Amino acid sequence: MRKGDAMIFENLSLAQLVEESIRRNEGKLARHGALVTRTGRFTGRAAKDKYFVRDEVSEAHVDWGKVNQAISPEHYQKLRAVVMAELDKGDVFVQRRSVGADKRYALPLVVTTPNAWHALFAHHMFREPLKEGEGHPDLWEFHVYHAPEARANPRTDGTRSDTFIVINFGAREVLIGGTAYAGEIKKSIFTIMNYLLPQMGVMTMHCGANIGEDGRTALFFGLSGTGKTTLSTDETRKLLGDDEHGWSEQGVFNLEGGCYAKAIRLSPQAEPEIYRCVHTFGTIVENVPLDEHTRMLDLDSSEITENTRAAYPLESLDNVELSGVADHPIAVVMLACDAFGVLPPVARLTPEQAMYYFLSGYTAKVAGTEAGLGDEPVSTFSPCFGEPFMALSPIRYADLLGRRLKETGAACYLVNTGWWKGAYGVGERMPIRMSRTIVRAAVSGELASAPAEIDPNFGFAVPTALSGIESRHLKMEETWADKAAYTETARRLASMFVENFKRYEGAVDEAVLRAGPRL
Repeated sequence: MRKGDAMIFENLSLAQLVEESIRRNEGKLARHGALVTRTGRFTGRAAKDKYFVRDEVSEAHVDWGKVNQAISPEHYQKLRAVVMAELDKGDVFVQRRSVGADKRYALPLVVTTPNAWHALFAHHMFREPLKEGEGHPDLWEFHVYHAPEARANPRTDGTRSDTFIVINFGAREVLIGGTAYAGEIKKSIFTIMNYLLPQMGVMTMHCGANIGEDGRTALFFGLSGTGKTTLSTDETRKLLGDDEHGWSEQGVFNLEGGCYAKAIRLSPQAEPEIYRCVHTFGTIVENVPLDEHTRMLDLDSSEITENTRAAYPLESLDNVELSGVADHPIAVVMLACDAFGVLPPVARLTPEQAMYYFLSGYTAKVAGTEAGLGDEPVSTFSPCFGEPFMALSPIRYADLLGRRLKETGAACYLVNTGWWKGAYGVGERMPIRMSRTIVRAAVSGELASAPAEIDPNFGFAVPTALSGIESRHLKMEETWADKAAYTETARRLASMFVENFKRYEGAVDEAVLRAGPRL
């Protein structure tokens, strides 16, 4: 379709979008067919530059604060004019897609961008367009206007910088400017679903999900770097999705149509399915160095960023549930990369403890995972394992989790994929094979009935025997050579949980408040 002197390319196929990306010098082909791109000055989300238009539609619902920042309708209109002017400069690519595998809760979506590779990203991440009559009558079309070269003027546009991601629930629009990082498209839509679906009684979750041959479903909550994608992508189980799901009264469903996996130091042994996808035609590989002659990817390099990424459609995986829907989970797994090395490999949680640790959303970052970190681990508490994407109060999502756990009888576990035998710098990273063994015990039902002891610091039940794992490895204190150091570190981490949870005093039931660590 022609637009003056420019063209509108609507709903091009995967192959066509790859061809256009190469023709326009937006990326290069790697040896095995992946499209290698660079995202420029941003290699991750610009979290401080995200805004919601504050108006009569959003005022009473959004959990306003430092994370969910407000911008006025007047400033929105100024930014919209800037974005539209940028999109009018030349060719644009339009992808009509949908969000949500359960058609009862699916959202129609239109993504407009000047770049073929960003259109390819939208093609991968979202699902086929809805047919006439499909979808919920209250979930009408959302538009994403993506213009990486557009810039805001902070002095006049109500922004912090020249970069902006603005969501307008009244106009059903998203504006993205000043950043080419593709994850902004994905996460802005997740944020929208986190606003809309809970108000319809559907829990939205930053989690992976997979299904066994017996139909048993498992969920995997976790922040970046905890192993959510790795553990949910298991060659012995069908992947439902690796990142974003809904949980309704009918069951679990994937919101997306693709995966956006971390690519740094991928191993063909530890992550065979993801590794193969990264070496597949049509996959987008972001910010990974490429040998100009051999066209081989250097997946071990963090020269550009530690946050290298690969985007590919679910169809690229061999073992995937393409319907995107599943029954209620048998097991809910919360992953924490504990760099302090004191959380046990696995703990069994009551529904109240599940709500406590869900609201805590704990992991620990270490040097190398983020700029500016020193030698000591830094504790991170991100409510619901995804605070930047939760538009409503965290309590809303936690209440839905508690309700679903009690309604379905799903078991909940806290799994440490971080350090053992000591803290970061002394101990070792937990073997992936041990985490996989634990997860398989969870979905088989073995973990639910395993003998356990109550942890004196955290109050949860720690299994003392599990098939395929030495009993002494299940009790973290036994893996430390310096028992006094373990005791001191465990108490320190427990106190961090307690201090963080003070924000919920008066907002949660007393049973949830008492479900945390014991000082």
